[in-house]
Amino acid sequence: MQGIWGKVLRVDLSKKTIRTEGLPESFYLDFIGGDGLAGKIIYDEVGANVGPLEPENRVIFAVGPFQATGLPGDAKFCISAKSPLTGTYANSMAGASWGSIFKKTGYDALIIQGKSDVPVYLWIHDGNVEIRDGRKFWGMDSYEATKAVKEDVGEKRASVVAIGPAGEKLVAMACVVADGHSFAGRCGLGAVMGSKNLKAVVVLGTKSPPIADPDAFAKLRKELVQTVSKMGEGMRQYGTPDLEAYHDHGNIPIKYWAQDSFAEGAKSLSQPIYNDVLNAKPLPCLHCPVGCHRHIKVEEPAKYACEGSGPEYESVGMLGMSNLVSDLKAVAKANDYCNRLGMDCISVGAAIGFATECYERGLITKEDTKGLELKWGDGDLQIELVKQIGSREGFGAFLADGALEAAKKIGKGAEEIVVHVRGLDFPCHDPRTSWSMGPNYATCTRGACHCKGLPGDVQFGLYTVPELGFPGKVEFWDAQDKAFLAVKCQDLSTMVNSVSLCLFMLYCGMTLTDLLNAFNAITGLHWSIEQLIRAGERSFNLQRLMNIRDGKGREYDKMPKRMFESAKSGFRKDRALPFDALMDDYYQLRGWDKKTGTLEKEKLVELGIKA
Repeated sequence: MQGIWGKVLRVDLSKKTIRTEGLPESFYLDFIGGDGLAGKIIYDEVGANVGPLEPENRVIFAVGPFQATGLPGDAKFCISAKSPLTGTYANSMAGASWGSIFKKTGYDALIIQGKSDVPVYLWIHDGNVEIRDGRKFWGMDSYEATKAVKEDVGEKRASVVAIGPAGEKLVAMACVVADGHSFAGRCGLGAVMGSKNLKAVVVLGTKSPPIADPDAFAKLRKELVQTVSKMGEGMRQYGTPDLEAYHDHGNIPIKYWAQDSFAEGAKSLSQPIYNDVLNAKPLPCLHCPVGCHRHIKVEEPAKYACEGSGPEYESVGMLGMSNLVSDLKAVAKANDYCNRLGMDCISVGAAIGFATECYERGLITKEDTKGLELKWGDGDLQIELVKQIGSREGFGAFLADGALEAAKKIGKGAEEIVVHVRGLDFPCHDPRTSWSMGPNYATCTRGACHCKGLPGDVQFGLYTVPELGFPGKVEFWDAQDKAFLAVKCQDLSTMVNSVSLCLFMLYCGMTLTDLLNAFNAITGLHWSIEQLIRAGERSFNLQRLMNIRDGKGREYDKMPKRMFESAKSGFRKDRALPFDALMDDYYQLRGWDKKTGTLEKEKLVELGIKA
């Protein structure tokens, strides 16, 4: 198999050891790379008895056969570990340039274990690897650290992943920041890095990975650059913050999922206002002709002044709509603090919304909040809470382990308010509108997730998968095909995260057939679509076995109470999510036992998994 190096780099920070290890080709044939490969390594090495913040947990950075090829979307890479939010397998994807540059160092994955006695960072340049003293960078925000460690290694071309103060303080919502530009946001993996006293990983490589048929690949790549550039023109111009269509379909969180409409917010936080108010420009990842990220600059009022990577759809959804904050500049400032402190905007926004509802209901008081009066729509309050959470100070320290842990401390029925699966907060896609998202969230191996299966956007017609039986929009309010759609999109996205490719390429004209042709030209394997999707299915199911091993199986496959509350107005008025029926269909399609939620013996044999 071409397109891979067949080796990984292992660093033990406790022992200060560095070694290169070969991997059997069967690992790649079964799991490809990225999310799939990382999942296999964690399954083999991190047992149920290992806590997320313990030295024996692994942080794995993994790439696939697409990295460093110049294919549009090849900037993606995967970070995996056991999550401090969910206590089980987690992965998060990021872009910028780190994945492709790491691939050029000659490795398919970096496995980090143990814990350093002092803060350190890793410097990987081709075959040379150093564990360097990072004490002078400890305490820096993610942007400052990225710049400083590049200066320390003396290479402007180097790429950096770093954590901010939130990761250092083990905030369970801490993320990993790539080049100050892209964010592996979900699941708290920045806290896992912080638990190891690892501030950053700096990479620079010059090696070219092998391609089986370079001429065929070059021709296909040229065609796909043109297609993606043309089809992605709208996303290049406006990025992802387009809320109004979702709002009109009841598919966005409002007042922490309790309100049906907030039209003022949807308009003021969305495009085209966004570009004008925030002076936004496209901010592309390496090799991407789209540039969906936004670089923003806010100069006034002074209290909201900021410059850097601007809020994405999920950010304006959770920091804005979910908290009824309609001032876009206030949301941008809260997002900027999340970026610099190194935190997931989704879970931070959710924690603030949850706390505000608890305050409104009288479950917590001013005494609990250290004197803060929690109010919906207060952008300045939100900014203050973001800073407190990231620094574990004041009332923010109470929220720093996530909304679910805060609810457990509050008691009084507060756990019923939290909108989550396995401890991971919902992103901004509502299963009460897109019914396929119900089984998708309930069974997703990292908790409620929109990046490991986004069947709802097939319903909205944002992308199609004719090769899997979905050539166009899927009807709303018909339960018949929704479980099937969830299964297929989970397998598809797990495979895409394994090759590894940006999912937005599917929104910008790249078909599954195109992806397959690129995969075959690089690897020389001559696979079919069925074989490619089967690799995603195998990886997803292996991660499911980890969920069960970690005690996060069948009894966690459920929706929070709020998802059974029908809307009183709007598109989903009086509609009820048929969750139990969808789950019955889902388990049957998956080949999972309906009582235990684990894989039937026949499914294990079919996928070639030895449990």
